[in-house]
Amino acid sequence: MNFIKRIFTGMKQDEEPESSVTAEEKTEEKEIVTSPVIEKASQPETEPSFPDVRRVLQIPVISEGIFPENSDEILIKAQPSPTGDQCLFTVNRSLMTGHSWYFADFESAAGSSLAERLFSLEDVETVLVCECTVTITRKDKTLVDWAPLAKEVGTAIRETIQEGESLISEKIIADLPTEEEVREGIQKVIDIEVNPGVAGHGGNISLLAVRGNSVTIQMGGGCQGCSAADLTLKQGIHTSFRTAVPKVGAIFDETDHTAGLNPFFS
Repeated sequence: MNFIKRIFTGMKQDEEPESSVTAEEKTEEKEIVTSPVIEKASQPETEPSFPDVRRVLQIPVISEGIFPENSDEILIKAQPSPTGDQCLFTVNRSLMTGHSWYFADFESAAGSSLAERLFSLEDVETVLVCECTVTITRKDKTLVDWAPLAKEVGTAIRETIQEGESLISEKIIADLPTEEEVREGIQKVIDIEVNPGVAGHGGNISLLAVRGNSVTIQMGGGCQGCSAADLTLKQGIHTSFRTAVPKVGAIFDETDHTAGLNPFFS
Protein backbone atom coordinates (compact mmCIF):
# COMPACT_ATOMS: atom_id res chain seq x y z
CA MET A 1 0.00 0.00 0.00
CA ASN A 2 2.85 2.39 0.80
CA PHE A 3 4.26 1.77 -2.69
CA ILE A 4 1.00 2.80 -4.36
CA LYS A 5 0.67 5.84 -2.09
CA ARG A 6 4.19 6.94 -3.08
CA ILE A 7 3.27 6.81 -6.77
CA PHE A 8 0.44 9.27 -6.21
CA THR A 9 2.38 11.57 -3.84
CA GLY A 10 3.08 14.87 -5.51
CA MET A 11 1.13 13.85 -8.61
CA LYS A 12 -0.21 16.66 -10.77
CA GLN A 13 -3.23 15.34 -12.56
CA ASP A 14 -3.25 18.08 -15.15
CA GLU A 15 0.39 17.80 -16.14
CA GLU A 16 1.07 16.44 -19.60
CA PRO A 17 2.74 13.04 -19.99
CA GLU A 18 5.63 12.41 -22.30
CA SER A 19 4.80 12.32 -25.98
CA SER A 20 3.62 8.99 -27.37
CA VAL A 21 6.14 7.16 -29.49
CA THR A 22 5.17 5.68 -32.83
CA ALA A 23 7.00 3.09 -34.89
CA GLU A 24 7.60 3.24 -38.63
CA GLU A 25 5.29 1.01 -40.58
CA LYS A 26 7.25 -2.00 -41.74
CA THR A 27 5.96 -4.89 -43.80
CA GLU A 28 7.82 -8.16 -44.22
CA GLU A 29 6.82 -11.09 -46.44
CA LYS A 30 5.48 -13.03 -43.46
CA GLU A 31 5.47 -10.37 -40.77
CA ILE A 32 3.62 -7.09 -40.58
CA VAL A 33 4.82 -4.30 -38.28
CA THR A 34 2.55 -1.30 -37.88
CA SER A 35 2.42 1.87 -35.85
CA PRO A 36 0.25 2.01 -32.72
CA VAL A 37 -3.39 3.00 -33.17
CA ILE A 38 -3.77 6.52 -31.82
CA GLU A 39 -6.83 8.52 -32.79
CA LYS A 40 -6.88 12.26 -32.22
CA ALA A 41 -9.91 14.51 -31.97
CA SER A 42 -10.03 17.05 -34.78
CA GLN A 43 -10.60 20.76 -34.06
CA PRO A 44 -11.74 23.64 -36.29
CA GLU A 45 -8.88 25.83 -37.47
CA THR A 46 -10.71 28.96 -36.32
CA GLU A 47 -10.80 27.92 -32.67
CA PRO A 48 -7.94 28.48 -30.18
CA SER A 49 -5.38 25.68 -30.10
CA PHE A 50 -5.87 23.10 -27.32
CA PRO A 51 -4.16 19.75 -26.70
CA ASP A 52 -5.73 16.88 -28.67
CA VAL A 53 -7.32 14.09 -26.66
CA ARG A 54 -5.22 10.92 -26.85
CA ARG A 55 -7.21 7.73 -27.33
CA VAL A 56 -5.64 5.05 -25.18
CA LEU A 57 -5.15 1.64 -26.79
CA GLN A 58 -7.67 -0.71 -25.22
CA ILE A 59 -6.81 -4.33 -24.39
CA PRO A 60 -7.53 -7.10 -25.17
CA VAL A 61 -6.98 -6.36 -28.83
CA ILE A 62 -9.57 -7.96 -31.10
CA SER A 63 -7.65 -10.23 -33.46
CA GLU A 64 -10.53 -11.36 -35.66
CA GLY A 65 -10.23 -10.15 -39.22
CA ILE A 66 -6.61 -9.01 -39.16
CA PHE A 67 -5.37 -12.13 -40.95
CA PRO A 68 -6.60 -13.95 -44.07
CA GLU A 69 -8.79 -16.90 -43.15
CA ASN A 70 -7.48 -20.47 -43.45
CA SER A 71 -3.90 -19.36 -44.12
CA ASP A 72 -1.27 -22.09 -43.85
CA GLU A 73 1.44 -19.52 -43.20
CA ILE A 74 2.34 -18.35 -39.70
CA LEU A 75 1.35 -14.69 -39.79
CA ILE A 76 2.32 -12.13 -37.16
CA LYS A 77 1.29 -8.53 -36.63
CA ALA A 78 3.26 -6.23 -34.33
CA GLN A 79 1.66 -3.23 -32.64
CA PRO A 80 3.79 -0.99 -30.37
CA SER A 81 2.07 0.55 -27.37
CA PRO A 82 1.42 4.33 -27.25
CA THR A 83 4.12 4.66 -24.57
CA GLY A 84 6.63 2.84 -26.77
CA ASP A 85 8.05 0.52 -24.11
CA GLN A 86 6.00 -2.52 -25.14
CA CYS A 87 4.94 -4.21 -28.35
CA LEU A 88 2.02 -6.59 -28.85
CA PHE A 89 2.56 -9.43 -31.34
CA THR A 90 -0.63 -11.12 -32.55
CA VAL A 91 -0.22 -14.53 -34.21
CA ASN A 92 -2.71 -16.47 -36.32
CA ARG A 93 -2.07 -19.49 -34.10
CA SER A 94 -3.01 -20.37 -30.54
CA LEU A 95 0.04 -20.11 -28.27
CA MET A 96 -1.62 -20.79 -24.90
CA THR A 97 -5.28 -21.72 -25.12
CA GLY A 98 -7.55 -20.14 -22.52
CA HIS A 99 -4.73 -18.92 -20.29
CA SER A 100 -1.75 -16.58 -20.10
CA TRP A 101 1.65 -16.49 -18.43
CA TYR A 102 4.01 -13.70 -17.45
CA PHE A 103 7.75 -14.42 -17.74
CA ALA A 104 9.62 -11.84 -15.67
CA ASP A 105 13.12 -13.02 -16.64
CA PHE A 106 15.11 -15.72 -18.40
CA GLU A 107 15.11 -17.98 -15.33
CA SER A 108 11.30 -18.08 -15.30
CA ALA A 109 11.35 -19.21 -18.95
CA ALA A 110 13.04 -22.55 -18.23
CA GLY A 111 11.23 -25.35 -20.05
CA SER A 112 9.10 -22.97 -22.16
CA SER A 113 10.66 -23.00 -25.61
CA LEU A 114 8.94 -19.84 -26.83
CA ALA A 115 9.99 -17.72 -23.86
CA GLU A 116 13.51 -19.16 -23.88
CA ARG A 117 13.89 -18.24 -27.54
CA LEU A 118 12.60 -14.70 -26.98
CA PHE A 119 14.86 -14.06 -23.98
CA SER A 120 17.83 -15.02 -26.13
CA LEU A 121 17.27 -11.71 -27.96
CA GLU A 122 19.42 -8.98 -26.44
CA ASP A 123 16.80 -6.27 -25.80
CA VAL A 124 13.93 -8.41 -24.43
CA GLU A 125 13.16 -7.64 -20.77
CA THR A 126 9.84 -9.43 -20.09
CA VAL A 127 7.49 -11.72 -22.03
CA LEU A 128 3.73 -12.12 -21.61
CA VAL A 129 2.06 -14.93 -23.56
CA CYS A 130 -1.75 -14.71 -23.72
CA GLU A 131 -3.67 -17.06 -25.99
CA CYS A 132 -2.64 -15.93 -29.51
CA THR A 133 -0.56 -12.89 -28.46
CA VAL A 134 2.91 -12.15 -27.10
CA THR A 135 3.66 -8.84 -25.37
CA ILE A 136 7.32 -7.86 -25.22
CA THR A 137 8.80 -5.23 -22.92
CA ARG A 138 12.17 -3.99 -24.08
CA LYS A 139 15.16 -3.17 -21.88
CA ASP A 140 16.17 0.02 -23.67
CA LYS A 141 13.31 2.46 -23.07
CA THR A 142 15.06 5.24 -25.03
CA LEU A 143 14.73 3.61 -28.46
CA VAL A 144 11.83 4.85 -30.57
CA ASP A 145 11.98 2.39 -33.47
CA TRP A 146 10.53 -1.05 -32.80
CA ALA A 147 11.08 -2.35 -36.33
CA PRO A 148 14.53 -4.02 -35.85
CA LEU A 149 13.57 -5.83 -32.62
CA ALA A 150 10.07 -6.63 -33.92
CA LYS A 151 11.61 -8.42 -36.90
CA GLU A 152 13.79 -10.54 -34.59
CA VAL A 153 10.84 -11.32 -32.30
CA GLY A 154 8.64 -12.30 -35.24
CA THR A 155 11.33 -14.62 -36.58
CA ALA A 156 11.81 -16.21 -33.14
CA ILE A 157 8.07 -16.82 -32.71
CA ARG A 158 7.68 -18.28 -36.18
CA GLU A 159 10.68 -20.58 -35.95
CA THR A 160 9.70 -21.85 -32.50
CA ILE A 161 6.20 -22.73 -33.70
CA GLN A 162 7.62 -24.47 -36.77
CA GLU A 163 9.90 -26.61 -34.59
CA GLY A 164 6.79 -28.18 -33.08
CA GLU A 165 8.01 -28.25 -29.48
CA SER A 166 5.83 -27.41 -26.48
CA LEU A 167 5.71 -23.61 -26.34
CA ILE A 168 4.87 -23.40 -22.64
CA SER A 169 6.35 -25.60 -19.91
CA GLU A 170 4.20 -28.57 -18.90
CA LYS A 171 4.84 -27.66 -15.25
CA ILE A 172 3.33 -24.21 -15.79
CA ILE A 173 0.26 -25.72 -17.47
CA ALA A 174 -0.18 -28.28 -14.69
CA ASP A 175 0.06 -25.64 -11.93
CA LEU A 176 -2.36 -23.09 -13.42
CA PRO A 177 -4.77 -21.78 -10.75
CA THR A 178 -8.55 -21.94 -11.04
CA GLU A 179 -10.53 -18.82 -11.92
CA GLU A 180 -11.97 -18.76 -8.40
CA GLU A 181 -8.49 -18.80 -6.84
CA VAL A 182 -7.42 -15.91 -9.05
CA ARG A 183 -10.61 -13.95 -8.38
CA GLU A 184 -10.36 -14.33 -4.61
CA GLY A 185 -6.67 -13.39 -4.51
CA ILE A 186 -7.00 -10.34 -6.77
CA GLN A 187 -10.14 -9.05 -5.05
CA LYS A 188 -8.43 -9.38 -1.68
CA VAL A 189 -5.40 -7.33 -2.72
CA ILE A 190 -7.68 -4.70 -4.30
CA ASP A 191 -9.69 -4.37 -1.06
CA ILE A 192 -6.77 -4.46 1.37
CA GLU A 193 -3.92 -2.78 -0.50
CA VAL A 194 -4.78 -1.13 -3.81
CA ASN A 195 -7.99 0.80 -3.13
CA PRO A 196 -6.86 2.15 0.27
CA GLY A 197 -3.72 3.38 -1.52
CA VAL A 198 -5.57 5.31 -4.24
CA ALA A 199 -8.54 6.42 -2.13
CA GLY A 200 -6.68 9.51 -0.93
CA HIS A 201 -6.75 10.82 -4.47
CA GLY A 202 -10.37 9.93 -5.10
CA GLY A 203 -9.57 6.84 -7.14
CA ASN A 204 -10.78 3.26 -7.09
CA ILE A 205 -10.03 0.00 -8.90
CA SER A 206 -12.68 -2.58 -9.79
CA LEU A 207 -12.21 -6.20 -10.86
CA LEU A 208 -14.43 -6.65 -13.92
CA ALA A 209 -13.67 -10.20 -15.03
CA VAL A 210 -11.44 -13.24 -14.69
CA ARG A 211 -10.82 -15.54 -17.65
CA GLY A 212 -8.51 -18.43 -16.97
CA ASN A 213 -5.75 -16.72 -15.00
CA SER A 214 -6.13 -13.39 -16.84
CA VAL A 215 -7.89 -10.48 -15.12
CA THR A 216 -9.61 -7.34 -16.38
CA ILE A 217 -9.81 -4.25 -14.19
CA GLN A 218 -11.27 -0.78 -14.49
CA MET A 219 -10.05 2.47 -12.95
CA GLY A 220 -12.61 4.91 -11.58
CA GLY A 221 -12.84 8.22 -9.79
CA GLY A 222 -9.62 10.22 -9.78
CA CYS A 223 -7.76 7.38 -11.55
CA GLN A 224 -9.89 7.64 -14.70
CA GLY A 225 -8.08 9.94 -17.11
CA CYS A 226 -5.32 10.80 -14.63
CA SER A 227 -1.99 11.49 -16.34
CA ALA A 228 -0.25 9.15 -13.86
CA ALA A 229 -2.65 6.23 -14.44
CA ASP A 230 -0.27 4.33 -16.71
CA LEU A 231 2.55 4.59 -14.17
CA THR A 232 0.21 3.53 -11.36
CA LEU A 233 -1.05 0.57 -13.37
CA LYS A 234 2.36 -0.77 -14.40
CA GLN A 235 4.45 -0.04 -11.31
CA GLY A 236 1.84 -0.17 -8.58
CA ILE A 237 -1.14 -2.34 -9.43
CA HIS A 238 0.71 -4.92 -11.54
CA THR A 239 3.34 -5.34 -8.83
CA SER A 240 0.72 -5.75 -6.11
CA PHE A 241 -1.27 -8.27 -8.14
CA ARG A 242 1.74 -10.39 -9.08
CA THR A 243 3.08 -10.35 -5.52
CA ALA A 244 -0.25 -11.45 -4.03
CA VAL A 245 -1.16 -13.89 -6.84
CA PRO A 246 2.13 -15.00 -8.49
CA LYS A 247 0.33 -17.16 -11.08
CA VAL A 248 -1.83 -14.34 -12.45
CA GLY A 249 -1.19 -13.91 -16.17
CA ALA A 250 -2.36 -10.97 -18.28
CA ILE A 251 -3.74 -7.87 -16.56
CA PHE A 252 -6.06 -5.90 -18.85
CA ASP A 253 -7.22 -2.34 -18.28
CA GLU A 254 -10.68 -1.59 -19.70
CA THR A 255 -10.76 2.02 -18.47
CA ASP A 256 -11.90 4.72 -20.88
CA HIS A 257 -9.39 7.35 -19.81
CA THR A 258 -10.75 9.90 -22.29
CA ALA A 259 -13.95 10.10 -20.22
CA GLY A 260 -12.27 11.03 -16.93
CA LEU A 261 -12.05 14.42 -15.30
CA ASN A 262 -8.41 14.76 -16.35
CA PRO A 263 -8.16 12.99 -19.74
CA PHE A 264 -4.80 12.06 -21.25
CA PHE A 265 -3.37 14.70 -23.56
CA SER A 266 -0.63 14.37 -26.14
